[in-house]
Amino acid sequence: MVIHMKTTLNISDVTMREVKREAARRQQTMSEVVEMALRIIIERPRKKTELPALPEFSSGGLRVNIANRDALYDVMGG
Repeated sequence: MVIHMKTTLNISDVTMREVKREAARRQQTMSEVVEMALRIIIERPRKKTELPALPEFSSGGLRVNIANRDALYDVMGG
């Protein structure tokens, strides 16, 4: 179900004439043309921002090969 809201907007005479002309050209209502124009603005793709590179850290190297169960238990204190 689509719900419509009725509202009042202040639009210049020049813009209103263009909306009327465009609505007639498209064989649509003025409301449909205005809604379409607003959706174009609202739904336009957002610019993707470049993310900074992730920092790199030195962990000091491996302490144990986790595939070696006995070595792993030794490091864990087991």
